[in-house]
This record gives sequence, C-alpha cells and structure tokens, in this order.
Amino acid sequence: MNRGLPLLALAAVLAGPAIAAEPVAVLFVGNSYTFGRADPVMGYNAAAVHDLTAGFNAANPAGTNSHPAGTPGAGSFEPHPWGGVPGIVKKMADEAGLAWDVSLSTRNAASLRGHFLQAYNADWPLRANVASRRWDSVVLQEQSDAALPAGRSHNANLAAFDAFADRFERFIHDGAAQRFTEAELFGGLAACVATGLPEAACNAPHDIAANPNASAATRVWLEQTWARPDLVEAHAATRPDLDSPDGRPVGTGQAAPTYYASLAAMTADLHAAFQARAAANPGFAGVVPVGDAFQRAVGQGLARGHGFYGRADATGAIDLWWLDRTHASRYGSYLAALTLFGRLSGRDPLTLGSGEQAAADLGIDAATARALQRVASEQLGFVPAAALSPGTRPGSAPTR
Repeated sequence: MNRGLPLLALAAVLAGPAIAAEPVAVLFVGNSYTFGRADPVMGYNAAAVHDLTAGFNAANPAGTNSHPAGTPGAGSFEPHPWGGVPGIVKKMADEAGLAWDVSLSTRNAASLRGHFLQAYNADWPLRANVASRRWDSVVLQEQSDAALPAGRSHNANLAAFDAFADRFERFIHDGAAQRFTEAELFGGLAACVATGLPEAACNAPHDIAANPNASAATRVWLEQTWARPDLVEAHAATRPDLDSPDGRPVGTGQAAPTYYASLAAMTADLHAAFQARAAANPGFAGVVPVGDAFQRAVGQGLARGHGFYGRADATGAIDLWWLDRTHASRYGSYLAALTLFGRLSGRDPLTLGSGEQAAADLGIDAATARALQRVASEQLGFVPAAALSPGTRPGSAPTR
C-alpha cells in the first residue's frame, strides 16, 4: 500500500466513485394562481421545469385561454409552456444549491375537485399527472376563493375543498383504487346538493384507478391562497379582453358583487380554512401561508391594501395584485415563491440575498426583493416580525 497517500484520498479510492443523489421531485397542482396568469411570471424559467399540461392543451384547448393565436372567439393570451411561480421557486432552489426537479400540473380556473375528477375534458387527465411518478413534495393550490365559508364568494365551497384535499392526500400517500359518489363523499344527497351540484352528479359513481407511484414519504402541502381586492372593493365587473395580448380586464357595464369589508377579514377566513384542514388530517405536511404573507406585507405598509379602483396610488407601496385584482402581480408571485421556497426547503428566504436572480429577471429592484424576502422570512418564523412604525396604517408607504 502506498503509505504516502493521504487518508482522505485513500478513503475516496476505497469507496469508489461518488453517486449523485436523486433530485428532489416537487409537483405543484393548481391553476393560474400557480402558473402566473401573465408575463413576466407566466413563462418564467419554463425551460427548467416540466409543464405537464402543455401536451394536453396542444391536444384540446377547449375551456382554456391557451388557444392558437387567431382562434375566433377564444383567448390565446396564456400560451404554454408555463414556468410561473414554480419556475421562480426552481430558480431559487438552484441558487441555494438544491437539486430540485420541479413540475407543474395546472389549468386556468381549476379546482382540486376538477383536478381529482378530471372534470374538464377527456384530453386533460390531470389526476394522472399526480400518479405519473413518485414525488418528494406535492403542493395543492385550491381555486382562489373555494375554501371560504358558504356565501362569502361566488365560488365558496368549503365542503368541496375539505373533501377533495383529503382525497388527494389519500391518493398520493396510499394510492388504493377508490369508488364513490359525491353524495357519499359529502355525507348525503342534501349535503352534496348544498355544494351546488345537481342530484344526477351527486349520485354518479366515480372510479379512481390506483396510483402506482403512491408513497407514504411524500410531503403533501396545502397552499393558502390570498385575499382578493375584487371581492372587497366596489367596482364595475370585468371580463378578459380576448383580443388583447394578455387578456387584460375590460368592463362589462355591471356592478361586481363584494363579500368582505377588508382584505384582512378575507385572509382570516382563508387562514382558518386551510389551518383547520391541515389540523384535521395529519397526512398533510402543513400549510404554506402565502395568503398570510400577502396580508403581512399589506399590514406593514410595504404593499398597497386599499384604493385598488378608480384612483392612482400616491403612497409608493408596491402592488401585489395584477390588473384584474385577483391574480398576483410580479411582486405577489415573487412573494408567493419566496414563501413556498422557504416552507418546502426549510431555508430562510433572506439567505437568497438582495441580488437574487429571479427578482432581477422579473424587473423587481434589489431593495424591494429584500423587503419581500423579509416578509416571507417573518411569516415562516425565521426572523422576528417587524413592528409597524408609529402612525403606520395598512397600505401606507413602506419604509425601504
């Protein structure tokens, strides 16, 4: 034996070549809150993630806003491939030296029920994406306002959120084949009809094939959605302009309904729903408190919290919401990604630093990126929460 060989080198020779660890497989299940709705977020870093519905859309774009350009009467302002919030998270993971293999299974306006029952069209087998491989982490993002109590939004359906979040958890962890009617799922026909389904749908049997890639080790997260200014402040109703490049909102001439007096009140109901579901089902790894992070930014005066319609904002606060006042802006999507990155990785978002690349790519200045990182860090408990300055009110000008 060569006595001159250093011990570490000798150990390496005896051990043989190192075997690289498998990348951590992360799946995001959701809708346009996840894929980003508009650029620069929607297409961000798409080449580095797997858009699992791009092929579905190519086969049949019915019901989407992703039709080929020039399709009469149809939107083409959400073209695949999508990167979205998962693309931002992937960039952050790369910067942190984490080997993450990131995928997204998303469709505009999709609910967890729609994903699980593959309810949109036969060419969109969304549940099959979840069963396509073994995942280390799965993030479930419900339709924006579905987890609200009855009557608190036009899509409020807390019973459906609870039921299908649990069905997904079981499908991912256990994977056994399932057969049920929604009347059985909701505890009776009357309870099922109360969710808005007709009797025929309530009594229709659903056969769910086994998940061959189920794993008890997969961490399943619930992503708490954020409050929506369009459900809080009085305004004229809008619809997407199908002829515009980004489907920006145009007025319909009718008044839109409102359901809450403040963003904070809506956030509180969403917080309660997601925390209650995670507490009731120990199969969930926990909640990713994206909506709470939005409210924290508003409460600290970093982000605008009122006056979203009809007048310019003179406070200098950033806007977490896009033009339609429901989807996130680049700033909101960045905050969502920070919160997701921190929760899934267990790392403080502040460690990404003011020079974080995704922020720069999205056109977010370094000071704002750092401020949003701190909000996410505080929300996740990595650093103590900052106190409001004397006289500061939610939505007032931030201190930079």
